[in-house]
Amino acid sequence: MSDLVRDGLIIALALITSTVGSIGGLGGAILLVPLLTFGDMTIAQAAPLGLVSVIAGSVAAGRAQVKDGAVNHRFAIVTELGASSGAIIGVLLAGAISERALTWVLAVLAVVAAAGGAIRKGVRWKPDASLGADSVGEQHGSLAGVYRLNDLPVPYQPSRMPLGVGLMALAGVVTGLAGVGGGFLKTPLSSEVMRLPAKVATATSTFTIGLTASTALLLMAIDGRIVASDTALVVLGSVAGGTIGSRLQRHMSPPVVRRITAVVLVAIALIMVLRA
Repeated sequence: MSDLVRDGLIIALALITSTVGSIGGLGGAILLVPLLTFGDMTIAQAAPLGLVSVIAGSVAAGRAQVKDGAVNHRFAIVTELGASSGAIIGVLLAGAISERALTWVLAVLAVVAAAGGAIRKGVRWKPDASLGADSVGEQHGSLAGVYRLNDLPVPYQPSRMPLGVGLMALAGVVTGLAGVGGGFLKTPLSSEVMRLPAKVATATSTFTIGLTASTALLLMAIDGRIVASDTALVVLGSVAGGTIGSRLQRHMSPPVVRRITAVVLVAIALIMVLRA
């Protein structure tokens, strides 16, 4: 494969995976990393590129999602404390688990996360006609908030936070071990365990996975695992993909977002199994 074809393929994969990842709040790395390893890269080489993809896609998608009032920053900060701590542990444990075992673990987690989102039907949180457009956003002093659904304000209140934060820490460990953003675990945890609306869960996950990935990427950079030329290609594709994905997600209903997320998670599991 010529260098030009290889570079174009990396950009295309980063664009496609970041687009899909931004729609479901999964982060493109969970798709990008295994796809890159089908070529001449190992997981150790592809992992930093996956983290770069997550960060670039998060930055690109975040602007539109924050403007739309779908990101809950307080919820993000609380859960990110657990996830970032886990990411540090994961990076320090990198190499302690074989690539084959790690691949199977990721595949199983993807299927479990897909099932959690696919089983539930309908919309948990309903529009409240008594609320005005100026109520959209986070409620001061709490983790509750209001988001737009078909231009109608929908109030919500997360729950089971201690359990959720603990599970977020485990998602962070996976981030550090495999070089993925952890969004394929964070989004279902936020939606199904802590009961955020699907659109708020995906937008907030897209925002936070960039922070988690930054923690892990810094440690990898110190370890000398960053290839500047490949990193630039991934940034180029991921910024475009994050922008496209966030715009598409704004026009989708919560059930559609959940179904797309479930389908992508099953696809991720199949990719993992094939790779293993």
